[in-house]
Amino acid sequence: MKSGNKLLIVVIGLLVVSNIVLAFFLLNGKTKKPAKRERNDPTEMMIKEVGMDEKQAATHKQMKDDHFKAVRPLYDSLRAAKATYFGLVKDTAVKEEMAKVYRDKIAAWQSTIDSMTFAHFRKMRSLLNPQQQLKYDEFVQKLMQRGRKDSTAKK
Repeated sequence: MKSGNKLLIVVIGLLVVSNIVLAFFLLNGKTKKPAKRERNDPTEMMIKEVGMDEKQAATHKQMKDDHFKAVRPLYDSLRAAKATYFGLVKDTAVKEEMAKVYRDKIAAWQSTIDSMTFAHFRKMRSLLNPQQQLKYDEFVQKLMQRGRKDSTAKK
């Protein structure tokens, strides 16, 4: 055999082996799904942490459903206002006054949602006994801070 043919056979052999190894890793990786991080239901966590009885838990769930039914349309309006506002980026002829109108709408929707949520938390708190209220206060603070890091924290 010529040396060119030997080189060609060696290269083809290496390619076949590398393809087999690659296929093994791809197939082996697909059979093992990465572990999903379980997301705990905040309502269930709160019921347990605060120590609610069955009646309080049922009342809370109903209040929560009613609250979300009331604020969901507001979130839709907030999203629409933000979409329009950030859609103005592409229009170079838009004046600052027009952008301010949408910023004000966004702020108003967000303020309304925050006020309704605050009232919901207060109403929920009033259903609890004093010991539960202390636990509820701590839980609400943790809930508001979850997933948020201080911008001054070192990286």
